[in-house]
Amino acid sequence: MKIRIKNGRVVDPASGLDQQLDIYITAGHIVGMGSEPAGFHANAEIDAAGLVVCPGLVDLSVRLREPGLEYMATLESEMHAAAVGGITSLACPPDTDPPLDEPGLVEMLKFRAKNSPGPRVYPIGALTWKLKGERLTEMAELHEAGCMAFSQADAPIVDTTVLLRAMEYAYTFGFPLWLRPQDYYLARDGVVHDGVVSARFGLPSIPVPAETVALQTILLLVRETKARVHLCRLSSRAGVEMVRRAKEDGLPVTCDVGIHHVHLSEMDTSDFNSNCHLIPPLRSQRDRDAIRQALKDGVIDCICSDHAPVDANAKEKPFQESEAGATGVELLLPLTLKWAAEAGLSLTQALDRVTRRPAAILGVDAGQLAVGKPADLCLFDPAADWTVSNKTLASLGKNSPFLGLELQGRVRYTVIDGHIDFKAARD
Repeated sequence: MKIRIKNGRVVDPASGLDQQLDIYITAGHIVGMGSEPAGFHANAEIDAAGLVVCPGLVDLSVRLREPGLEYMATLESEMHAAAVGGITSLACPPDTDPPLDEPGLVEMLKFRAKNSPGPRVYPIGALTWKLKGERLTEMAELHEAGCMAFSQADAPIVDTTVLLRAMEYAYTFGFPLWLRPQDYYLARDGVVHDGVVSARFGLPSIPVPAETVALQTILLLVRETKARVHLCRLSSRAGVEMVRRAKEDGLPVTCDVGIHHVHLSEMDTSDFNSNCHLIPPLRSQRDRDAIRQALKDGVIDCICSDHAPVDANAKEKPFQESEAGATGVELLLPLTLKWAAEAGLSLTQALDRVTRRPAAILGVDAGQLAVGKPADLCLFDPAADWTVSNKTLASLGKNSPFLGLELQGRVRYTVIDGHIDFKAARD
């Protein structure tokens, strides 16, 4: 299919491009930018007047809930929701049922995703069998099946010898590890940050040292093994400072933050809204402000949606008993734009956190607009207002802390592999 995208404001963080020009697409790739290639005849045209044309978003944490957790959501529903959010590439954590610890499961997931409309799906393999933290998986075989990295998702590795062996093996073969720093014992049974809200209402808490103790262990082992580690979902000021020092020391680490933690704090849990029951927990306003600054400074490399659709029954329980997680793929773009505007960053800088940077961490050819690159694009109206609601969210998971909030920035088209995968209905 040949597509011409005309009259749009083209913003490419990788090259610094920000100007109005036309883009020409053939056979899944960009074949021209600005000047029309010789002999080009478009099968379809998109008039992008008033729209921003940017690389498709790359999301490092999207739970598709398959295999095994279809009662929460389906692969088809969440891939569609991701496309609605302008996401063209996504990484899915291994905490399915069963976990992604065998090549056959990974191959099945990739086959289904490839034959379904929606973003490119990159599985993250289980680091240990059944995510029990006891025995390493066959990482080489999982890598051959298509796993881009290896992770425990939210499951702990209590035995640090296992973690050391994992890093040694990963370094030998050049595999990246994606680890979420949280000490099992310090976090056990906790549901909120150890702060004002937990003290006032007596909810079991997760203190900041649950993150920093685990983070210190990871960083010490990285220093010992030189393994490449991506730190998932930082949540605390102290954790940010530890990563800052690690990067200054030249350790091979990167990190991300979930979009909810960029905007919310423990005070948002004070009304027992179970949609604010997240892992890691929403922390103090001081922690949130430190995260926002570290994201601006580049200590935190990128933002992810940390998309975790949960069925209504699991969220309607009392806060302490409810299922943790929040939907986020459709909110990643507008909430990133909101943060950037509040932080005084340019549109190019904002989009860099959800395109080029996460693509580099994932190790995929995405997040860039240039001739010869895959035609994965997001076209959005930066001035469009919309209200987050059960009706406006395409995800089967309606569990968002931002229900009822009016946001600015709405995706109008998502182009994946040279095809118009999503086109918004007229308002």
